Amino acid sequence: MSDTNKKPVIIGEYKGSPTISLPTRDDGKFPFTFGVTKAKLILAYIDEIREFVEKNDKLK
Repeated sequence: MSDTNKKPVIIGEYKGSPTISLPTRDDGKFPFTFGVTKAKLILAYIDEIREFVEKNDKLK
């Protein structure tokens, strides 16, 4: 998904903790939702995640 096609994220809460939901489809079904702990991990490993996608993305 290019930056120009990005849909808005939804900031929410689960059991009193903040969450962020990323849309995975245009219709809004099945969002990818996670909290601060997983968000920190994603940020810490963003270069490895980017490399993984570049090597394995079959939709290029």
